[in-house]
Amino acid sequence: MLDSSGLLVIGECVADIVRLPDAADRVHPGGSPANVAYGLARLGHGTTLLTQLGADANGRLIRDHLTGAGVEIRTDGSTAPTPSAAVTLDGGGRATYTFEITWTLGAVSLERPPAHVHTGSIATVTEPGAATVVAALESLRAAATVSYDPNVRPELMGDHETAVRRAELCVALSDVVKASDEDLDWLYPGEDPVRAAERWRATGPAVVLVTRGGDGAFAVLPDARVSVDALPTEVVDTVGAGDAFMSGALHALAAHGLLGAAGRERLRALDPATVTDVLRHAAASAAVTVARAGASPPDERELAAVLGRM
Repeated sequence: MLDSSGLLVIGECVADIVRLPDAADRVHPGGSPANVAYGLARLGHGTTLLTQLGADANGRLIRDHLTGAGVEIRTDGSTAPTPSAAVTLDGGGRATYTFEITWTLGAVSLERPPAHVHTGSIATVTEPGAATVVAALESLRAAATVSYDPNVRPELMGDHETAVRRAELCVALSDVVKASDEDLDWLYPGEDPVRAAERWRATGPAVVLVTRGGDGAFAVLPDARVSVDALPTEVVDTVGAGDAFMSGALHALAAHGLLGAAGRERLRALDPATVTDVLRHAAASAAVTVARAGASPPDERELAAVLGRM
């Protein structure tokens, strides 16, 4: 586990309004960074989320959800409404999104430096708050390891060339990067995801993790590529699956002593056997999440039970 300074997640909270055919709308706490913070707290990590939350019903729902798992919430005092996303699920549980988002995060001072910082998604592309996030990464990375997940939402990415530059900047500032094959295809249309991940890894990260839905996941290291299969499971919906994968991966990296300033050198020497274990934890975490409604990642006991069956 990490030292007492723990993990800092920077990014948005979103109220996911889930719409199913012939059913009433359901509201779930969401937002990719918030989901990762929740997943990490569920797995026993001291986690702080730097975010924005409105003083509205959705904001109260999300705050109660996060603090109930043990997440410490820090905000910049913004009074903007809590962002929302209408999540429409098809017959196979696949999700599409329509957003009402503002992200104006201002600088916030921290009482203690984190050992690890995670960010991504809307928070890294939506201005003016995205500039604050990048500045925080640049400031904190000297004493903390950094992870990033672009979690591409095409409707919110803006100009494609600008979005690619921002993603590549965040990749270069990171030690661990996770993306889906769909993220990479939007950023680099038609390019082999392995080739794109290898190019990203060469710009700075120790490892790049790529999810492929039902086809499993792979990791790119300096001199190796490691793959794992997806776990067979009955899919209820895919909401939060990638975020659960991310929190599961960070949980495993922390358990191996590979996060935080003291772990950075070992992270740079990550071997295939260790990254296989990281991918197994991440895939198991995602499998639990897709088997139930909404972004509902496992706790330590549930994750251990799934790993025991692998």
